[in-house]
Amino acid sequence: MHTNATFAHLASYNQWMNRKLYEAASGLSEEELHRNRGAFFGSVFGTLNHIAIGDILWFKRISSLLPGLASLHCMDQLPQPAFPATPLCGNLAGLGALRATLDEAIIAFCAEVDSSQLGETLEWSSRNGFKGRKVLGDVLLHVFNHQTHHRGQASTLFSQLSIDIGATDLVLLLPDAP
Repeated sequence: MHTNATFAHLASYNQWMNRKLYEAASGLSEEELHRNRGAFFGSVFGTLNHIAIGDILWFKRISSLLPGLASLHCMDQLPQPAFPATPLCGNLAGLGALRATLDEAIIAFCAEVDSSQLGETLEWSSRNGFKGRKVLGDVLLHVFNHQTHHRGQASTLFSQLSIDIGATDLVLLLPDAP
C-alpha cells in the first residue's frame, strides 16, 4: 500500500539530491556543462534537463487526474515539454530555478495528496500513441525511480570530472527509529 509518508521521504530526497547536483553543475564552465560525455542524454545539462522533462510530463498528467490539488497548479503554467531532450531553458540558472519550482511542487503534492487518491487510476496517452492506465501510487514510484536513475547517471558524469557530490544515500534523510 502506498502512503503519503513514503512519497514525502522520496520527495525530500529528490530535492536534496537535485540541490547537490545543481550546486556541482554551477561550478562547471558552459563548455563542460554541455560537453557530450556519451551519457544517454549526452551532457550534464542534458541529463538534468531530461529529469525535469520527465517530472513535468508526469505531474501534468497527475494534475489532470486531480485538478483540485493546489500543489500542482504551477503545472498549468508550464508548457508541454518536447520529449525527450529538447532544452527547457537556455542556461543552468533557468533550469535550476525551474528545478526548484518542481521540487517544491512535488513536496507540496506529496503532503496534499490523500492516501485514497494514490489508489486512483491515471490514464494517459503518450506522443507516440501509447495508452497507459496505471494506479497513481505505482506511477509515483516510477517517477521517483526515474529521477534516481538519471541522477545516478549525472553523479557518474561528475565523478568522471573528479567532482565529489558527497553522500547520496536515501537512508541519510530517513528519521531514526524511536
